[in-house]
Amino acid sequence: MEFSEKEYEALINWLYSQFPSYQVVGDRAFKMELGAMNAFNEVLGYPDRSFAKIHVAGTNGKGSTSSMLASALASCGLRTGLYTSPHLTDFRERMKIIEPDGSYELISREEVFGFFERNRKSIESIAPSFFEITTSMAFDFFAREKVDVAVIEVGLGGRLDATNIITPELSVITNISLEHCQYLGYTLPEVAGEKAGIIKPGVPVVIGEALPETRPVFEAKAAEKGSPIWFAEDAAELFLPLSTEDMDLQGDYQSRNIRTLSEAVHRLVETPWGRAHIASLPDWKERVIDGVRHAALRTGLRARWETFRSASAPSGEDDRGKARIIADTGHNAHAFRWIREQIDKIGCDYDNIFFIFGVVADKDIHAIAEFLPRDVNYILTSPSSPRALSAGELANVLSDYGIGGRVVPNPAEALAEADRLAGSGDLIFIAGSNYLISDIIALGL
Repeated sequence: MEFSEKEYEALINWLYSQFPSYQVVGDRAFKMELGAMNAFNEVLGYPDRSFAKIHVAGTNGKGSTSSMLASALASCGLRTGLYTSPHLTDFRERMKIIEPDGSYELISREEVFGFFERNRKSIESIAPSFFEITTSMAFDFFAREKVDVAVIEVGLGGRLDATNIITPELSVITNISLEHCQYLGYTLPEVAGEKAGIIKPGVPVVIGEALPETRPVFEAKAAEKGSPIWFAEDAAELFLPLSTEDMDLQGDYQSRNIRTLSEAVHRLVETPWGRAHIASLPDWKERVIDGVRHAALRTGLRARWETFRSASAPSGEDDRGKARIIADTGHNAHAFRWIREQIDKIGCDYDNIFFIFGVVADKDIHAIAEFLPRDVNYILTSPSSPRALSAGELANVLSDYGIGGRVVPNPAEALAEADRLAGSGDLIFIAGSNYLISDIIALGL
């Protein structure tokens, strides 16, 4: 079958209908074994073995850390693959190539179409999951494009994640909190054990943040595998002189990701691969720092405390629709702990803060509610997702925590309501779900 835009759209619709994704059905998409992934990878000829890899897991921060690493590697002259999930508006966002010249490209529609045309029979016989298909597609794409290295972000967990068939140059685990408990465990040590499953024999591992309950788990797994282990929080000072003020990835919480990134680079350049491909450059550190500072621009990463719209000066008496808009993909209790701290910090900078908030039903909204900022004006909505929690149900749950707000079920109408209420001296903040961010981006922001 020949490629056409119509056939491509039909293919994507078939993919979502035949192989439900986590974005559509939630945790039910998670497979508790790697048999199909290994079988499909064998059929493809083990494409992951043709390039170097860095593997990144964790509860929060792995998307930002992966993008910073990819941008840093590309700045060192390496053609760098970047595999992340989920996407916001386009399926192809999951797999990109970051070029040394500072540009990036998504996998093309033709390449996606060609992958299925070449492998449809194998897909139908092996029956991999949606995430196993996209992971295999990324590996195949990176191999065909002859990337030098790829940064691979774990989807869910670690030990049984489809990405865990790789053997990387370095493993990174950003942090741990309770999530997807029915699959990863109901205690922090259990979740840490699943995340620690990405640690490979002899492969160095960097832990971004550890807790008294999780540190022994990581240490034990590293000892079992004979893997050198470093904890970023143990470093007396940053290996790379970076701060959030220098970066286009905003948000105070990025300081934690910077510390993880700094330690990861430190340990990567000590590996044989790192010495040969990075540390051999006379100005490698300056290149890495420049790449990290421009990670959002050079990888296309969005909605990490991103300003979607700057405030406009009032014109005449009516300055409605002129408030600054900031959006963030924070969507769990761990993330909202830091979001609340920053909103409390900047509250005095604005006359009012209007918070557009919506979540999916399988998130622990009770845990999130504990960390939601209080001195804001909520506009509660429902993201465009089969998994979304209705705005009315969300309002009912939050009322138990003394949180009220306007209920506006449609995200577009929620933004219109915020614009009706907010003036140029106010802030509109949007968070709670990747779906919600996608809805707002689709409005042209």
